[in-house]
Amino acid sequence: MGLKNRGSRLSTQVNAQIEQLEAAIGGVLMGKPEAIRMAVVALLSDGHILIEDAPGVGKTVLGKAMARSLNCQFRRIQFTPDLLPSDILGSSVFLPNLGEFEFREGPIFTNILLADEINRTTPRTQSALLEAMSEHQVSIEGETRPLAAPFLVLATQNPLEYEGTYPLPENQLDRFMMSIEVGYPSREVERDILTMHRTGEPVNQLQATLTTEDIIALQAAVRDVRVDDSINDYLLDIVAATRTHDELELGVSTRGALIFYRAVQGMALAEGRNFAIPDDVKRLAEPVLAHRVICRGVMRQGRRERSQAVIRQIVNSTAVPQ
Repeated sequence: MGLKNRGSRLSTQVNAQIEQLEAAIGGVLMGKPEAIRMAVVALLSDGHILIEDAPGVGKTVLGKAMARSLNCQFRRIQFTPDLLPSDILGSSVFLPNLGEFEFREGPIFTNILLADEINRTTPRTQSALLEAMSEHQVSIEGETRPLAAPFLVLATQNPLEYEGTYPLPENQLDRFMMSIEVGYPSREVERDILTMHRTGEPVNQLQATLTTEDIIALQAAVRDVRVDDSINDYLLDIVAATRTHDELELGVSTRGALIFYRAVQGMALAEGRNFAIPDDVKRLAEPVLAHRVICRGVMRQGRRERSQAVIRQIVNSTAVPQ
């Protein structure tokens, strides 16, 4: 029996929930089904997203649409060189009338956080996100505070403008499940966008289709998706190839392999299956792995496209399980 015929389909309710979520987001971020699918897979897989794209193509709309569709809290931080860690995490404020300090939560205490132009702030401030992204908690003034569930960081950066920026270090890039692009819409879609915005911002009219409890249940369902040993070996063959490839100085870490595995489970669920297939691995290899590798002799400005090309080459040359 082939891999595509193993296992069973998901319940009608799970399929309907994911379709409703994608349809709601697609109603305001038009013509970008692949970007929406990848964002939903990251959400289902309890991961984070880095969007490297030009300004004004819908990065903020994607974050707002996800939050409103889930009826959960959304906050946006504009990263600047003078931003401090306390501006993200929060700090204690002295209350003279009570003679004590009171902790005031920062914007990181939310469900979906849009970190806009994350590479415009200093490494010290960038690192304030590390614990939150890895462990869904923050340690402030000697106390550990949990974050709400679900928790998703959607960070953006301009891949073409590097003056005055602080490139994300490899250990922080490794925290993002995916690096994706939104891209420009087609002319027909852009015409529809102009019409939609005639009377206001459509995302502000978006109604919730799921609750946060629904998403937490879907995230639990992702972990029940079966990944056969042959799929595991296929995934690990691709990861191992990044560590020995002549053009790569740094390959994918073990944490990257684990994130790849979880994303494959999320893709299977989004596709309406409770079992993974090789196509899930192929489809996710580039968005999950390309930002985790470093090409030899390539300046940071040219790294993105070359890394993507190397990952495609590795996937095309890796034997697919039958």
